[in-house]
Amino acid sequence: MNRRSLALISGIIVVAIVVVAVWVLRTHANGQLNNASQAPVNASVDVGQTPPEFTLPSTAGTFDLMAQTKPVFLEIFATWCPHCQRETVVLNRLYAAYGKRVAFLAVPGSDTGMDGSSPESQFDIINFQIRFGVKYPIAAYDPNLTVARQYLKGGYPTIVIVNKDHKVAYANSGEVPYDTLAAALNQVLK
Repeated sequence: MNRRSLALISGIIVVAIVVVAVWVLRTHANGQLNNASQAPVNASVDVGQTPPEFTLPSTAGTFDLMAQTKPVFLEIFATWCPHCQRETVVLNRLYAAYGKRVAFLAVPGSDTGMDGSSPESQFDIINFQIRFGVKYPIAAYDPNLTVARQYLKGGYPTIVIVNKDHKVAYANSGEVPYDTLAAALNQVLK
């Protein structure tokens, strides 16, 4: 085999590797959430509506939304989401201030694990809780994402506040400051 043939074959192999690498990267990126503001669903939970009923096991025992006699602060989060990770500081502070008067629950809402590429598992939920010092109750991981699909509104985290009359009083997504969420809680506690 002469040098020209060897160079041609080497060039073809390099082009083939590049094409395969680009295909793999595009396929993988399309299968993942590209950033924390993109969510797989946009639920139709709106202020003034009765929220979808659910019962979930959590770190504080069984949580039944409709059995709650006080307002509910619900967060749908993703363990891999940097916005959710930063929001834990705000939610811990809210839980310390309102936890006796408001029922808190964070619900895992993504099938992507904390590393951003593997499937989500209960291990990711526990790791998230430990790593970010979560003080408020977290629901067990549901691989069907039943509650998340009913509540997720355009991004992680999604926060929904339900009043004592079981009506949605607040719904928003993304990082929300403490003062905004405290004001929403104060409204439902009147």
